[in-house]
Amino acid sequence: MDRQKWEDYQACVGDLLGSAQVQSMKAIRHHPGVSCFEHSVFVSYVAFRLARRWGGDGRTAARAGLLHDLYLYDPRSLPSYRQCFAHPLAALANAAALCGALSPREENCILAHMWPMARRLPRCREAVAVCLADKLCATAEVLQIWRGLALRRMALS
Repeated sequence: MDRQKWEDYQACVGDLLGSAQVQSMKAIRHHPGVSCFEHSVFVSYVAFRLARRWGGDGRTAARAGLLHDLYLYDPRSLPSYRQCFAHPLAALANAAALCGALSPREENCILAHMWPMARRLPRCREAVAVCLADKLCATAEVLQIWRGLALRRMALS
């Protein structure tokens, strides 16, 4: 893992990582054996790297990626089909409460991350990066590839 890229990433999201709201995501189970916090950091870092590679705004992708699942409730409280559509709206409201006004790109990243299952389309490079990172990271988590990655050790340290 490239230490400099990790430090560049941390410069984008450090203030959010220390917030009580983001820290509370550690108590929310997301995928089997993965907390919502772990998943969100994983998505955030991958989206940051993708957006920068594609000429987009890495900071926007990193921050929106970290906030994309900031729904802050037990996802098992809703049927899975409802959770798919409800959690981006809850995450957006919580992100706005935490950060104040979000940019249109940040809003699109959060609302469109469930595309193509949800109706909102990613309309900028950063939203495509978050959406793709969400799918890639979820797959790595379910297949338990995430457990052995150096990124996981750095994210949890």
